[in-house]
Amino acid sequence: MRSARILACSALTLCALGLPAAAAGADESDVSVSPQRAFPGSTITVSTEVCGPDATYAKGQAEAGGQINLTEGQGSGELVGDFTVPETAEDGVYTITVKCPPRTRVETSFQVVSRPEGAVRGGFGGAEGVNGTQIAVGSLLIAGAAAGGALTMRRRRFAGIAS
Repeated sequence: MRSARILACSALTLCALGLPAAAAGADESDVSVSPQRAFPGSTITVSTEVCGPDATYAKGQAEAGGQINLTEGQGSGELVGDFTVPETAEDGVYTITVKCPPRTRVETSFQVVSRPEGAVRGGFGGAEGVNGTQIAVGSLLIAGAAAGGALTMRRRRFAGIAS
């Protein structure tokens, strides 16, 4: 009975230690995309080292539309390619699939966001939209604080407490 408990505890401990490590490895992508958020018409750089140190090329396909040719980058085994997000791409998350010879296939994603429109709203900033009631209440609070401070200073002076 005692050896069964030890065996069960050992098995649970190994599972508890092994599963988070496997999950952490599964979360990491072997392909990097820069920038992660792009506007329609902007250029995205895709890079990977998953093809190995002897690889000289890889092909990529963007769900947003378009093929990506990855060629040798600066590092050993690094393949890099550029992709222009189509002007017609709508907001959303899109997948990029990279295939290396003979059978390696990895995926990553990027987000397309719409371009900002119009000028920056400058001027009064947070004061815009403040009504007269809010100004009156704020003024009363400031006046009350000033009167309270003056009254406290006056009492200290008459009581002989130096400030």
